[in-house]
Amino acid sequence: MRLEDVVSRLVPLPDALPEGPAILMPILADGSPRPLAAERVPAQDRPAAVLVLIVPGTDGSARVILTERPAYDGHHSGEVSFPGGKVEAGDADSSATALREAGEEVGLDPRAAGVRVIGCLSEVWIPVSRFALTPVLAIAERHPELVASPDEVVRILQPPVEIFLRGAPLTIVERTVRGLPLRYGAYPVGADDGEELLVWGATARILGQLGALLRG
Repeated sequence: MRLEDVVSRLVPLPDALPEGPAILMPILADGSPRPLAAERVPAQDRPAAVLVLIVPGTDGSARVILTERPAYDGHHSGEVSFPGGKVEAGDADSSATALREAGEEVGLDPRAAGVRVIGCLSEVWIPVSRFALTPVLAIAERHPELVASPDEVVRILQPPVEIFLRGAPLTIVERTVRGLPLRYGAYPVGADDGEELLVWGATARILGQLGALLRG
């Protein structure tokens, strides 16, 4: 899919945003009636934003910027995610948070790449970390020069948007996470070295909605 095709399908964003594949939402694999997550208490939310940046690839295809997080002792260790993080006091809005974080994590220069924010996708609440996550959707006119921050990013991924379109192949995963037997769908994404990574959780759900929008 070419960048101009993406722009024609996303600009302007519709008032009613479609849902991505339901299988991307983790469920209990053992059929247990136990609650999967704590009940949301809005006063305890931690506002955050991520940048869903679509860029022209060197081959002219539309690609989305993702990062692989380093392994650490905490939530979201080693996961594939968008550049982003929690809202800070000096941020004017979610777009400012997402662009600031992208600058810190992957060295994005919005002006040099001609980045244009076109709107926000549906908020995602992450129970385990209580992040209330706003996905900020943006398009770059030019391919950005990106450099991974060694403290925050293992590598930068730039998969084509086609692999997230509605109906694209998903890998069904069953594994135990923090003592819970989970089942969920994940997007397989290839790295430059040939390794296949699985994108799941909040990032996959955001990509699923993006794919639904692009499919129309």
